[in-house]
Amino acid sequence: MLKLISTDFDGTLHADHEDPPVPLDLQALIGRLQGEGAKWVINTGRDLSSLMEGIARARLTIRPDYVVVVEREIYVHEGAQFIELKEWNHHCARQHAELFVRVRPDLPRLFQWMNDRQRAMIYADAYSPLCFTAESNEEADVLQKYLDEYCAEIPGLTLVRNDIYARFSHVDFNKGTALAEIARRLGVTPPEIFAAGDHFNDLSMLSGEHAHCVVAVDNAMPVVKETVRRANGYVSHQPWGHGVARGLEYYLERGGES
Repeated sequence: MLKLISTDFDGTLHADHEDPPVPLDLQALIGRLQGEGAKWVINTGRDLSSLMEGIARARLTIRPDYVVVVEREIYVHEGAQFIELKEWNHHCARQHAELFVRVRPDLPRLFQWMNDRQRAMIYADAYSPLCFTAESNEEADVLQKYLDEYCAEIPGLTLVRNDIYARFSHVDFNKGTALAEIARRLGVTPPEIFAAGDHFNDLSMLSGEHAHCVVAVDNAMPVVKETVRRANGYVSHQPWGHGVARGLEYYLERGGES
């Protein structure tokens, strides 16, 4: 019944302090579903090199069929490599480049406001002209409020946040729309899609629009749990990969949507 499985990586599938970082029963369950024809996506805010390092360190017995990195770029597993979906990724890159041209004249005043009031690290990287790493979630909340107000002035601009980290992005490209693109290519519909997450940047794939079988792990943010409840999904009483395993079992026992 489940044909596409989408899991966030850090804090959902994977926990650094656990041994192993991804529970063996979850690996066995995903591997069994892959053997039955399901496809597995790791859907993360990490970039590709960081994710590959994380997968290697976790000593996984299974490999994802797809990865979504920086919440928007899609790669497919072929042989020993992950090959980009050029049509999607290049369109995504063009849209971001055009958007960020409109943002750049405002960056000096945005950086100045943030530097004057907070202690966060503020920087640009290859994926966004404005990123921050706050010292606390409270500081991140203040910065998010300010930048959300700015984003409302620029059509297409949004702030993507995960814990104390955030960056500007295009509103049309996120974990949810990337998952929908993979589903389109596979001919899979939302009732056949499972998604699990824990933080703000997972909301787009947990709303019930792109996946109907949605899960929040126990360590998820309150807003994530509430989003999953509104989508008639499953909120686990176990954290990290244990919660993902319980969520998969829940939907498999019921044959689909709750």
